[in-house]
Order: sequence, then structure tokens, then C-alpha cells
Amino acid sequence: MDATSQAGGATATAGGPVVGGQAGPADPLMPYLSADFPWYGLDEGWTGRRFLMQAGAGGPRAGAAGVDYGTLGHGDEPARQFEPRDLRKFAVVVTVARRGSRRSADNTGTLEATSASSAAWLAGSGLLAATWPGQLDRTLRQDWLDQQSTLAWDLADDLAGPGWSTLSLPVNGLPQPFRYRESEYGWVLAGEAPGVLLGAFGRGVSAYGIGFSTVPDLSGYTRP
Repeated sequence: MDATSQAGGATATAGGPVVGGQAGPADPLMPYLSADFPWYGLDEGWTGRRFLMQAGAGGPRAGAAGVDYGTLGHGDEPARQFEPRDLRKFAVVVTVARRGSRRSADNTGTLEATSASSAAWLAGSGLLAATWPGQLDRTLRQDWLDQQSTLAWDLADDLAGPGWSTLSLPVNGLPQPFRYRESEYGWVLAGEAPGVLLGAFGRGVSAYGIGFSTVPDLSGYTRP
């Protein structure tokens, strides 16, 4: 499993507004456009809203190869705070670059190669961040997040274990096996796709009815 995921604090959170036109220094599109791997989102079967979330780096690369993972949202944007009657429906796709073992960004250690477990942990931690129990106060919430994040990490590191089942979903029109699990907060899945590792999490949207495809043009992922 890739230590980048946990050490880099790679939790899927919503990004800022998208600036139209050509990407500039403050444009949230910039990290997506600088990635050296293809992005994946839900395929054309999804007709709802699409939006950028977050792209980040975890290794020593810079410039055109400085991005290691990112998330693209579909449906309702995950809330930043508790909603007493949470009716949001969303699915978030996590794309993770295939990376071999490499030195950490501060050159003090070695990061493991990425794997499907990397995508599973990013998806699991993203679901937690999007669906935390809002009735908890700040201190208890952090304790809950720490506890659940550790559980998500352990689960992601054992994709062949009993905590997961197998689910076949289309990727670019071809069936691909994924590891899948459900909880009271939503669902998480992880697997592989051409050129990348793929994860997803969601709530209120059935994982059994979705499919994935490459995103050649990110202009469809904007905010109103």
C-alpha cells in the first residue's frame, strides 16, 4: 500500500470554484491538467452534475509529474458540515497514478509503490470526510475520524479479506473486477483501470449501476 495516501493527508475534499477559459496560476484545473496520467469519471450513463474536487501530490516529483491522485465528483457536493437531514446523493471517483517505490518529498524515507489499496484508502477516507456524524463535538469528531481512518486503512490493506466483496463494473465499456464494501455511511470500491488505479465512494447512488470512463475534456467538471 502506498504510504503517500496516509502520510500526505490525502482526504477527498471539495476544491474552490473553477475559473473559465485557459488555466491560470490560481485555476483549480491546473493540477488536473499537469498530471501525467489519465483521469477517470463516471461514464455517459451519468447525466447529473459533475464537479472538480481535489488533486494532490505525494512524491518528490514537480511540474508536469507533480500530481499523484485526484477526485472528480458527481451529483450533490459532499457537505462541509453536518446536515440534520442528509439527503445528498453523490459518487466520487478517485484516480491514482501507478507509481513505483520512490523517495519521499523531503528525502527522508521511501514511499511504497501504489496499488489498488492506495485507491481504496483514499476512497474510504474520502467517504468518512463527507459523511462524519455531525452531532459530535469537535474533540469527539477528531477521535472518531482517527478511529475510523485507522479502520479504513486496515481494510484497504486487506482487499482480499472478508470485509470486501467482488463487483464487476464497466471501465471504458469493458467489465473490470473491483473490490467493494458498504457501511452505514455509504459504499467504497477499488480496482484497476488502464494506466491508473481506480477508487470510488458514494452515498444515495447505487454502485451497481455505475460505470467508469476516461475524461478527455475536464470542461464538463465545473461549478455553477
